[in-house]
Amino acid sequence: MTAPAPSSCPTTPATSTASATPAAAPASAATSPRGGAAARFGPVALVISAGISVQFGAALAVTVMPRVGAAGVVTLRLAAAAIVLLLLCRPKLRGYSRSDWRTVIAFGIAMAGMNGLFYQAVDRIPLGPAVTLEVLGPLALSVIVSRRLVNLLWAGLALAGVVLLAGHGGGGFGGLDLLGAGFALGAGAMWAAYIVFSARTGRRFPQADGLALAMAVAAVISLPLGAFEAGSDLLRPSTLALGVGVAVLSSVLPYTLELLALRKLPAPTFAILMSLEPAIAATAGFLVLHQAMSALDALAIALVIAASMGAVRSQVGKRGE
Repeated sequence: MTAPAPSSCPTTPATSTASATPAAAPASAATSPRGGAAARFGPVALVISAGISVQFGAALAVTVMPRVGAAGVVTLRLAAAAIVLLLLCRPKLRGYSRSDWRTVIAFGIAMAGMNGLFYQAVDRIPLGPAVTLEVLGPLALSVIVSRRLVNLLWAGLALAGVVLLAGHGGGGFGGLDLLGAGFALGAGAMWAAYIVFSARTGRRFPQADGLALAMAVAAVISLPLGAFEAGSDLLRPSTLALGVGVAVLSSVLPYTLELLALRKLPAPTFAILMSLEPAIAATAGFLVLHQAMSALDALAIALVIAASMGAVRSQVGKRGE
């Protein structure tokens, strides 16, 4: 393992020496109910915070699209995020195996694909239905890799909410642009890959070094497409400022939180928690883009929240056995 990155780079609880229990401390302190609850629900809070950040960042990105297009927004988001993370973490480039590099490159490809396809989708269909279709990827992952029957139950409940939320915007899936819906489904598949490779990267690289390197890979992949679509418009100061804001909200903050959470949460639980994304997206669409929510939307949100809470309780119960 390489030397730790500077303290400004986010530190994972798994590798932080500050999280170690002092030798003189009584053993009961490490296993107290309060400490146990924090250890169990801390990663869940990270995932939920990441979801809020990424969806409000996506809503902001929709307002930038008229300036630079979907590919331009992706380039701004990933390039700005890569610069910020590389400066903060200053990851080491030596001391890693070929397998480590293959993992971080695959993570970067998944990240570029997820972002590129998603923004092509929201350029054609509303934010709520786009996220609803996208979240099918993590839901499918949770069903495929789950080893507990109860997780299949919560995934099914979340899927029911996702299908119900498909009516967001009044037209449902029947009124959606088919190409936009296809892009959203493709983004969901890449999202599932992102979950897998984010977890692997977090185990192979210290702190957020792997995330910074993967973000750089994603930025390099997206740069030619963004430059082709937007050209010199990418360099306007006002556009760059908005791009930095989108990058922080949609990439730097949420991806760091998710990477840290995945070191503590199993992939099935993490994937089911991702079913909260349509609810968060609908809220962001209402507050930022003025997209109204119906009673049917509210019911769908209740279903996905119930499924997510059930997944968390199931995981806590498993650890307590």
